[in-house]
Amino acid sequence: MKKVAVIWSSPNADGLTATAKNQFVKGLIGAGADVEEIHLNKKVLEHCKACGNGWGTCNKNGTCLIQDDFEDIYKVIADADGIVWISAVYWSDMTECFKAFFDRLRRCDATRNHFLADKRCVLMACAGGTGRGSLECLTQLERGLNHMGMRVYDRISVVRYNKDYILPALESAGATYAKTLDAGFDMYY
Repeated sequence: MKKVAVIWSSPNADGLTATAKNQFVKGLIGAGADVEEIHLNKKVLEHCKACGNGWGTCNKNGTCLIQDDFEDIYKVIADADGIVWISAVYWSDMTECFKAFFDRLRRCDATRNHFLADKRCVLMACAGGTGRGSLECLTQLERGLNHMGMRVYDRISVVRYNKDYILPALESAGATYAKTLDAGFDMYY
């Protein structure tokens, strides 16, 4: 059974992002994945302090000196076989708490640890407004994952316009991802 970490962020636990996450998780579980959800909005996560002239303990030993939930979350995703990244879209980007976590993660992993290199991921951006910012959000997220050497299997944009047909499809997408992790499917990079 493959372990999948689902990292998601939205202040609205009943909105579009949460609904999309629930559909995808239903597919993961239905296909036999062991899922651990991490709702970043419920965690204590500070912003990077850019200590040590911008390269503090993250560069020296791959840890962050800030004492909050960061290290526990990092361990969960480092131990996972696959990672699903889901964020609501604000101003064509990830939520603020998602960025706070992600910036610190990138500093620790891309510059020192490389625990997440070759992790197979799915990205999802959920926009409740016009939806125009979802593709930019996915691009920003993928750019950061590339810095850490992760491999993106799919990029899913969920917006008010497409939710009626995308939401039901997300259960199938979750099942496909879980099966892909088990089968060892590889993509050209």
